[in-house]
Amino acid sequence: MRSIIGSTINTLRKTNILLDELSNEQLSNCSVPPYYSSIGSHIRHILDFYDCILSIEEDIVDLTNRKRDESVERYTESANIYLESVIERIKDIPLELNKEINVIDDLGMGKIEIKYTFSSLLAQANSHTIHHYAIINYILNGLNLEFKDEQFGLNPTTPKKIPN
Repeated sequence: MRSIIGSTINTLRKTNILLDELSNEQLSNCSVPPYYSSIGSHIRHILDFYDCILSIEEDIVDLTNRKRDESVERYTESANIYLESVIERIKDIPLELNKEINVIDDLGMGKIEIKYTFSSLLAQANSHTIHHYAIINYILNGLNLEFKDEQFGLNPTTPKKIPN
């Protein structure tokens, strides 16, 4: 079961590689339609999601209670510090991964409480991260920036395209 930890860290390390290639201006650029969001806002959102998970109290995780530190959206150094903090906390997860927990989230009709296992919440976070990487890929494309990772933003179960 500890493989969910390795998978999570492996996915998050892609953020580290990306941040090393971006300037602060590129990280915070909000000029790409249709949503005008920045790469930094997606990275901050990903890390805030993990921070919520890692801030579990009395077997409750509140995914609506996020930090939203805007410096993470604007400065690669801030984003890298936050990323490393999240990764170190993931490495030190003290909980039994199959332990049942309660997760509070807002799915569009107000807050609700849902039962998960801690490992299923980490799996959701990993998929959530990959989803945001796909959005980041669109922003990179709109900014005419290339990130040399063909799997960035692709779910591992996505069928591979076979060249003609």
